[in-house]
Amino acid sequence: MPPDATRDYAAPPPPAIDLYAVAASFLLDDEQAASILGIKAKTLPVWRSTGRYSLPYVKIGRCVRYKAGDLRDFIERRTRLHTGQGAA
Repeated sequence: MPPDATRDYAAPPPPAIDLYAVAASFLLDDEQAASILGIKAKTLPVWRSTGRYSLPYVKIGRCVRYKAGDLRDFIERRTRLHTGQGAA
């Protein structure tokens, strides 16, 4: 077996984005937004089409982007202190 046969050619993971260090208007794609939220990127189109969560997005042609500030607000709205606490 040649020495290159065991090399992993998968793309490296995207660099981590500090959501609180970027401007509120900074635009993130599905992969970046999903990474920040800890979900699969395929979940975001489902949320958009079903309206399951109120997560604003920006359409630029066929591209969908999320503002960093909107993701911060979404996380804050979904933050609870205990399991019995309802939505605000």
